[in-house]
Amino acid sequence: MTPSARSASGEVVAIVPARGGSKGIPGKNLVRVGGVPLVARAVIAANEAEGVDRVVVTTDDDAIAAAARESGAHVVRRPSDISGDGASSESALLHALESLGSEPRAIAFLQATSPFIDVPALSRAVRMVRTGEADSAFSAVETYGFLWASGADGATGINHDPSHRPRRQEREPHYLESGAFYVLDTVGFRSTGHRFFGRTVPVQVDERTAIEIDSPEQLDIARALAPLAAEPTSVPFAVDAVVTDFDGVHTDDRVTVSSDGIEHVRVSRSDGMGVRLLREAGIDALILSTETNPVVTARARKLRIDVLQAQDDKASALRTWADARGIPLKRVAYLGNDVNDLPVLEIVGWPVAVSDAHPLVLAAARLVLERAGGSGAVRELADRVLRSRGAARNPFAAAQQPAQKETP
Repeated sequence: MTPSARSASGEVVAIVPARGGSKGIPGKNLVRVGGVPLVARAVIAANEAEGVDRVVVTTDDDAIAAAARESGAHVVRRPSDISGDGASSESALLHALESLGSEPRAIAFLQATSPFIDVPALSRAVRMVRTGEADSAFSAVETYGFLWASGADGATGINHDPSHRPRRQEREPHYLESGAFYVLDTVGFRSTGHRFFGRTVPVQVDERTAIEIDSPEQLDIARALAPLAAEPTSVPFAVDAVVTDFDGVHTDDRVTVSSDGIEHVRVSRSDGMGVRLLREAGIDALILSTETNPVVTARARKLRIDVLQAQDDKASALRTWADARGIPLKRVAYLGNDVNDLPVLEIVGWPVAVSDAHPLVLAAARLVLERAGGSGAVRELADRVLRSRGAARNPFAAAQQPAQKETP
């Protein structure tokens, strides 16, 4: 069968190969970028793309399988003989195809090691293959760079004549694979066994998204870029509890000390209203602090929420508190500002940072707020949670309506 032949089904299935073994970065597919495991980021992007009907993660790892399911993917267990370092991605794709039950029209192969998958570009690639405009399409960055090969006799120009240096506007662009996605006609892929066949088309993506994580240094770069790559707004802010640090979150991290040694801090009244609205919506709230300060106790009492102080191991304290209430950590939002919050940010489903947080906290956050600590950041987070729950803009609207007479 020729690569241009077509499958009978119109379905497009996104497949994310994500094995457990990784030598460069142990557990790479589960490391967090922007507060989200890499495999989950790929699943979210695939689910956001227009034209994708199903998302499948093929893996040999239980933890990756669990993260994939939580993110909205089906899981195909990948056998050990195609899970080693020498196994090709194509072998995983072919195995996943055999497990689907029906032959899709096309497959979208996404790599979890690309944390910033360009969803509009992926949607374009799916449409091109689905309509027959392309047999295979791949994400690429346009480049006008001069490429060289180094040999025993020195460097040799690859895509240019070294004796002639035309201006950029006089040259044709080349395309560099970003590695984020490949969309393939299923019949063509089966007949050739590889990802490039028939009419192959590059789909241009923003250069800012074109990073692949294969080393600790690239992981650091991706985490630094994460605050600039906004998560799709359609991802629901699904939380049952909001937990916050105190200093630098409820306050601006400044303290005034009187002559008798008494400390004074400033808090935002709007934060108090935000906490009240969370309580009235049935969302648990907690202040979790490393310090011990009567000001924190007094503030929590006024807000009528739980408080845990003197917690050197904040992650363990949060686990205990959440377990006692039957709240999964994936449904907890934690708002922090400094490095002692990092262990907690790593375990919750929604790690959040105030706008003036430490750079490492900004890099670990799934959401960076617009407001700084002590300037209504808690209220901003509360409003975001309530909007996602579909809460009314005016929670007191019912009380303002005229009383209805009872029917006799």
